[in-house]
Amino acid sequence: MTADADSAAKRFSRQPSGLLHSDTGESSRTDRSPGLSPSLTLLFSVTCALAVANVYFAQPLLDSMAQSLGVASSMIGVVVTATQVGYALGLLFIVPLGDLVNRKRLILTQVLLSAVALAAVGAAQQWLTLLGAMIVMGLLAVVVQVLVAYAAVLATPSQRGHAVGTVTSGIVLGILLARFTSGLIADIAGWRAVYFVSSGLMLTIAAVLWKVVPVTAPPRHQDSYLALISSLFKLFITERTLRARGLLGLLIFAAFSVLWTSMVLPLSAPPLSLSHTAIGMFGLAGVAGALAASRAGRWADQGLGQRVTGISLGLLTLSWLPITFAETSLIALVCGVVLLDFAVQAVHVTNQSLIFAARPDAQSRMVGAYMCFYSVGSALGATAATQVYALWGWIAVSLLGALISATALVLWFLTFHFSTTHQGRSA
Repeated sequence: MTADADSAAKRFSRQPSGLLHSDTGESSRTDRSPGLSPSLTLLFSVTCALAVANVYFAQPLLDSMAQSLGVASSMIGVVVTATQVGYALGLLFIVPLGDLVNRKRLILTQVLLSAVALAAVGAAQQWLTLLGAMIVMGLLAVVVQVLVAYAAVLATPSQRGHAVGTVTSGIVLGILLARFTSGLIADIAGWRAVYFVSSGLMLTIAAVLWKVVPVTAPPRHQDSYLALISSLFKLFITERTLRARGLLGLLIFAAFSVLWTSMVLPLSAPPLSLSHTAIGMFGLAGVAGALAASRAGRWADQGLGQRVTGISLGLLTLSWLPITFAETSLIALVCGVVLLDFAVQAVHVTNQSLIFAARPDAQSRMVGAYMCFYSVGSALGATAATQVYALWGWIAVSLLGALISATALVLWFLTFHFSTTHQGRSA
């Protein structure tokens, strides 16, 4: 959290959130490997896009789901919460398996089981059945973390950064396009078709992965599975940077989820009555913000991580002003969406830069722990947003988002002030 930490982030800021470092033995094998081919890199990227999209398909479909299953609009946000709960559990208990078992086998198992879970979501006729299937789907979506790690293992040192960056771009693309594609399919064939189509795609990609992906020896990790999990939990206690940046991550993704979970409700209701496709296209508005946020990593490289965080959180809080007018001005909503997505991605990139620098010897566990904060924030934001909208309407939702964003800004200021004061006393 100090200036030194910002400076140290230079070596790690370009590593994406899904990167898990392999053990020494596996790294030495990678040095002698022919490397990761462009076609295999593309395959990993497409798989990541499909897997992460499953987590975000539901957001434009919540209104249709509620009507289909006879669920109150105030409760339908729990669908997003259930998915994020499953994702958090996967980060804690599945991702560490990549350090213990054959990664190809682990990836294939997750992809095949994801196809089953997606089919169960599409076929669900009961509320609790849908929630259970969503939890399992989120649990298995963490295959993206294992895939990015596998790309790092297969690539040679000279191509590793490019390969991992390309694979991770699939994750960003999957998140941004998920809402649009799900809305488009739902308008044509209903919300259930979205999950049946995705299930078929996951089966297809599993067959390609089984045929194409090379087999590597299992990682030679000295710790047991329980010891690995235990060390992850210890990081929450010992690493102050993780706790501070994790709380910021929780708040920014809670604000992010407040917008994207509840936005479908006023846009699909009169007088706007937009289609699923039109609502999903608002996801494309976030592309500009996400692309602009790629600069945040370079700013962090220059030791400006704290400043970027403060400015971005200020923009996040201000973004709720135009968002408030969503029911009367779609142009204002688009402007707010671009600002919000830019701010969230910029803080997210900076957070990772600082936690990577804090413990370069435990980056996989650090990012797994940090992403748990992300899942909790997303789940809480989704539940709160639909409840608030049902009780008080869109303006109340906007105030909730602004309050969460302002809380993050105050937290950043307090931690920055404490860090600066502590550094001054040490000097």
